[in-house]
Amino acid sequence: MPDRTSKDAQAALLKLLAYCRANDWAGYDPYDALNSAALTALPFLSSRLPRLVFTQALKRSPVNIRRLALIPKTQNAKGLALFLSAFLKLPKLLPDHGELVGLMIERLIALRSRGVPYWCWGYSFPWQTRTVVVPSGAPNLVCTAFVARALLDAAEAGYDSRCLSMAVSAADYVLNDLYWTKGGSVAGFSYPLASLRVRVHNANFLAAALLCRVHRQTRERRFLEPALRVTRCSVAAQREDGSWPYGESPSQQWVDNFHTGYNLCALRSIADDVDTVEFDACIRHGFDFYRAHFFREDGAAKYFHNRTYPIDIHCVAQSIITLLGCRDLDAGNVRLARSVFRWAMDHLWDDRGFFYYRALRFCTIRTSYMRWSQAWMLLAMATLLTESSESIRDCRTDGSVAFAPAC
Repeated sequence: MPDRTSKDAQAALLKLLAYCRANDWAGYDPYDALNSAALTALPFLSSRLPRLVFTQALKRSPVNIRRLALIPKTQNAKGLALFLSAFLKLPKLLPDHGELVGLMIERLIALRSRGVPYWCWGYSFPWQTRTVVVPSGAPNLVCTAFVARALLDAAEAGYDSRCLSMAVSAADYVLNDLYWTKGGSVAGFSYPLASLRVRVHNANFLAAALLCRVHRQTRERRFLEPALRVTRCSVAAQREDGSWPYGESPSQQWVDNFHTGYNLCALRSIADDVDTVEFDACIRHGFDFYRAHFFREDGAAKYFHNRTYPIDIHCVAQSIITLLGCRDLDAGNVRLARSVFRWAMDHLWDDRGFFYYRALRFCTIRTSYMRWSQAWMLLAMATLLTESSESIRDCRTDGSVAFAPAC
């Protein structure tokens, strides 16, 4: 990595870390509108359409009115998992590295979903989908997959012996509560609730990657066949141009940056853990689409494949992670990842120590979101710094990197 980029990434990471620590790892989220006390005070807001409108209004507003709407800052299990994965990459940079790792593990333990016989996790806010409300803290596949992946990172690095058993329990939750089949040829993992059986491809790939990684750790074959069956179903849904729609329902046909990144990195993780080349052509085709459609020449990472705006910080972070995790597929990936980082520093960085949410055509939404923005960028910069020290070994579920314990 060029010296300037490395120094800038390290300086920004340390400043961002101080900001997150000062806020006790808690913050707002693009989807936290239903945490508002106003919904209790104004019951007419507590129905499907007002909840959707209220959530979208707060998410799209260039001015953050959450304090006025009586929405508290919260710690989010997925955000803490991203912090944990980032800290595990940085033992030489962070003097209190071990303390931070231990703190994240303990907080993830405290935030597990209640009333469920497995270790699993949900978001720190209720959220309205197009059809149902997902309660705050209710376990869901994506949140659980990211937490379990971080716990496996910790277990593989030799930390808390509880981490592996919690990750195996999370895999049991995915397998026993979320896996479904229809006829002899269709299979999937339910998301966001166990009762919903519409295939969401990034959720399928993330769950399958978790099961394959747990299989590699435990050699328990019960995890393997469902994982591969679902993977093949979502691989078959890849479009001719190499893209995947978000999901299979008519309202889920969009194609976006960070979910495509999830798909690619999860597929690479599956292929590595199972030691197969079965999905190589699919990964190659998907990556070619990703590389060609989600980046401007100046390094801006687009949200959608067919228009420039919004340019979202989550897409910036996942782009850096995906490009580095797939660096062998294109000789220019590392250079492009650096360009994406530089664009974000020039356009979405606040010198107070955090990243803004989105750049739009005519304005920037400067709201600070802890999970969506800061946790993801901390992980992305940790990955970028690790690449500069030539310690990359393996692409994992979200594009993160596994390391030898000696690093």
